[in-house]
Amino acid sequence: MSWRKFLIGISVGLAGAYILKTSLDKKMISSEKALTIAKNAFKQSGPIVGSWIQTNPEKYKKNHFVYDVYKGGISRETEQYEFIIDAYTGTILETRKL
Repeated sequence: MSWRKFLIGISVGLAGAYILKTSLDKKMISSEKALTIAKNAFKQSGPIVGSWIQTNPEKYKKNHFVYDVYKGGISRETEQYEFIIDAYTGTILETRKL
């Protein structure tokens, strides 16, 4: 086997491994996207007059699992809600009325 074929094989293997690794890495959604997901979920049951979200994710423990989450809030005419949304999947983990 020649050195040229060997180096081509190594190069192709490394490139494939890099592509596979980057595609499998979890990527956090932006806080803006998380807020949009939450607003769309809350809009299904009535109009929204205001909203906010923390831009930095934090750790949150629920049912013996640790999540990276964004915390935010939604305001309606007479009600306010807080929500906790998973920073990777956009799943709303918890809501509570204030």
